[in-house]
Amino acid sequence: MDTSLFSDLLCESLNDNSGFFFKKGRLLEQGETPFQVYEVWDTPELGKLFRLDGYFMTSERDEFFYHENMIHPALVSHPEPETVLIIGGGDGGSADEVFKHPSVKRIVLVELDKAVVDLSRKYFESVHHGSLDDPRMEILIEDGLKYVREIGPGTGEKFDLIVLDLTDPLGPAAELYSPRFMAECKALLNDGGMFVLHIGPPVYAPQRVSGLMKNLSSVFHIVAPYFVYIPLYGSLWGMACASDTRDPRETSKERVDEIIRERSLPHLQYYNGATHEAGFALPEYLKKILFS
Repeated sequence: MDTSLFSDLLCESLNDNSGFFFKKGRLLEQGETPFQVYEVWDTPELGKLFRLDGYFMTSERDEFFYHENMIHPALVSHPEPETVLIIGGGDGGSADEVFKHPSVKRIVLVELDKAVVDLSRKYFESVHHGSLDDPRMEILIEDGLKYVREIGPGTGEKFDLIVLDLTDPLGPAAELYSPRFMAECKALLNDGGMFVLHIGPPVYAPQRVSGLMKNLSSVFHIVAPYFVYIPLYGSLWGMACASDTRDPRETSKERVDEIIRERSLPHLQYYNGATHEAGFALPEYLKKILFS
């Protein structure tokens, strides 16, 4: 095989048997932090694109597929969200979506690697739209595990939503997807609070998806999985909203559209009542992965 055909491509595996690619374009910056290797590219397909350890993280042109769906199904289902904890999310995209809800008074963002925040400020204003410097934002450069287990409980602070906006559950990050950590996050939720995370690609990593569903179901009374195609991740991608009291599936598409109008949620490119309802509609093959 002529390997030169791949020299101009950014490739990522979905599993041992499949993967996908984008043309590189221009390398803007690369380097290594104490935690990971990073690259920032200006690509012809998705504009500026961010990679960590060879994995695609975010891009200018498709970030809304991920961030809008990570945040709004939960927050639209909460009558008046005020406080949010984001573990990871140093690109600021999730925070930007949270701040669209006018009742939000405070976000605590706990990011392990300061370089992620710095690079996002430098290159990805079109992703965070200034949310990283919003006065309602507190950014802590800290291990999310340590914050949830040691720092957060000591503050006495509680949250209406906790978001795990993390890399995949591999290596050191795996513990942040464990039932123990989920239960520790649950202890930091207000009554009626919700917990959101991504659970991976069901076609290419079904065991990961089913395993995370089992972890969530062992901790929370209500677990609502939903799915959306994300171009940068090359696949249908799973997310889940978990709670002991709130179920976003009970919010009708008509009510979602009404809340969007009431809260004047600005600049939505993906999320609306119809996509809210559609995300929770599960084909039979997904039911088998999730519930067998």
